[in-house]
Amino acid sequence: MKELNNKQIRHLRSLAHSLKPVVIIGDKGLTQAVVDEINSTLEIHELIKVKIRAEEREAREQMIKQITQKTQSSNIQRVGHIVTLFKRNKEAKIALPK
Repeated sequence: MKELNNKQIRHLRSLAHSLKPVVIIGDKGLTQAVVDEINSTLEIHELIKVKIRAEEREAREQMIKQITQKTQSSNIQRVGHIVTLFKRNKEAKIALPK
């Protein structure tokens, strides 16, 4: 995926402000089923929030890196236990500024 510029990231953050987390990663961590669910949800919506229930900050950061690598998505923002992800589809649903 091509790199997003600051203007595009700000736009996506504003769109994500009202979103609720659609995937919650629980005690079992990042399983293949969770990765598949994130992928399918990204294909539908392009922009989603994921809640990560890991107590340690380092564990959350590591999980976010794994998610973005496995789903080929972009980390738009992380606030506490919630990360906002974006992945452009073949048929773009969200118009990005240049």
